[in-house]
Amino acid sequence: MPGLTRVLRDRAERHPDRVAFVAGDTAITYRDFDRRADQAAAALAAAGVGHGDRVAILDKNSLEYAEQLFGAARIGAVQVPVNYRLAPDEVAYIVNNAQARVFLVGPEFVPVLDAIAGKLEHTAHLIVIGGEGHAYRDYAEWLAPHEGAPRLDDDAFDTSDVFVQLYSSGTTGLPKGVMLTHDNFASVLPLTNDRWGLTAESVLMVAMPMYHVAGNALTVCVVFDGITGVITREPDPVAIAREIERHRVTHTFLVPALLQFMRLVPEVAEADMSSLRLLLYGASPISEDVLRGAMEMLPGTGFMQVYGLTETTGAITMLPVEDHDPDGPNAHRIRSAGLPNPSCALRIADPATLDELPAGEVGEILCRTPQNMKGYWGMPDATASALLPGGWFRTGDAGYLDEDGYLYIHDRVKDMIISGGENIYPAEVENVLMDHPAVTDCAVIGVPDDRWGETPKAIVVLAGDVSDADLIGYCRERLAHFKCPTSVERRDAIPRNPTGKILKRELRAPYWQGEDRAVH
Repeated sequence: MPGLTRVLRDRAERHPDRVAFVAGDTAITYRDFDRRADQAAAALAAAGVGHGDRVAILDKNSLEYAEQLFGAARIGAVQVPVNYRLAPDEVAYIVNNAQARVFLVGPEFVPVLDAIAGKLEHTAHLIVIGGEGHAYRDYAEWLAPHEGAPRLDDDAFDTSDVFVQLYSSGTTGLPKGVMLTHDNFASVLPLTNDRWGLTAESVLMVAMPMYHVAGNALTVCVVFDGITGVITREPDPVAIAREIERHRVTHTFLVPALLQFMRLVPEVAEADMSSLRLLLYGASPISEDVLRGAMEMLPGTGFMQVYGLTETTGAITMLPVEDHDPDGPNAHRIRSAGLPNPSCALRIADPATLDELPAGEVGEILCRTPQNMKGYWGMPDATASALLPGGWFRTGDAGYLDEDGYLYIHDRVKDMIISGGENIYPAEVENVLMDHPAVTDCAVIGVPDDRWGETPKAIVVLAGDVSDADLIGYCRERLAHFKCPTSVERRDAIPRNPTGKILKRELRAPYWQGEDRAVH
């Protein structure tokens, strides 16, 4: 049995009556959650799922999501979470790319399943978790014959096996399956106990979507540390605040956009969140105003920034609580991403030559850590480009290290846009825009936005008469809404270098004047 499912078994034996997860009005103990993982594993095995097979899931956060994560791993299979904000064709691409034998769908997403069921090339079983009036097999009914399934104690699998496959879009616009192993998680999870001050009484909220590396890793963290996890269905500011009060949550992770929203909602201010001991934040840059406001909103809470990627199993740096003093002698550190994890080495390199650069000089951030992914599913060339000899991973982000070893994110080597914690790759949006009959050329850039950090802007060259709203609507029919442009600029030509590459830095510059970084 792979490492993380053995950890679950151990927690169930040590603390059988401790609550493992709470979701809504349902609570499940470690004993019962472990049994549910066995039941899920038996159902998957009966469906023909075996070692190395992929099981896709499209749902908002749920107990079923968590039990399927551990159930798949218990037979050496791999869960493939799918971003529920994607358009139907994008969902179909991921399910097909992963060659998923089983596809589990939450009740809200039956229309997506209806739209793509006939396009799924490898999927033999379509299961809907709850809901009524649909034509698919019900999840509870599918599991029922396997209630009381025997304990699985198979030692045939290795901890280097893939535990979960999270999809992260690439600069080509095609999503890439990031393969994270049991060993990847085991290399970082001990830090959650050491650095976060967790105890047996700690309550950790899983507020970020489980398709995101943060939501996925926090779900695993709950089990690894043997504590109680509170699952919120979706990242709603009011629900988060009320669940913190209701369950006396002590630890959670939120993205800056959520922190900003929470300050603006009166119902959040009415909630008693005094139980919160540590709030981790990351996934996108944060402004000092938002951070100060969040600290004022939660005066008794410690704050810790983390920086990482899906490919690094989440956080590889942490900015300690003691460095969150905006008026102290080291106030400048509040703008940093912190110090690397003990097992992580950082190097700043020239993006072209990969030669190491001295402290204070901006270059591409490289990291060497056992957290680095196994690779991209079915993409050996992309894997070889990202994972360099010697174990270094190219993050695609640009920054510098100061003399004390603190990392500062300066810009992005890649053209990726981060809007509200979601990664958006301009090439994907540009490909859609170029299919519009009125568009002869285009470029998509990120521009500052007070609410989302930044949003996509389409710069277009047109050969026909079309409104901005029509162009945005055209994208919304083909892409997840968060990827679509929120504004349009018309030009006579798109600036390019002699080789034809779009000069995006030149396009971005006017919008980022007055900002101290080229990320917001």
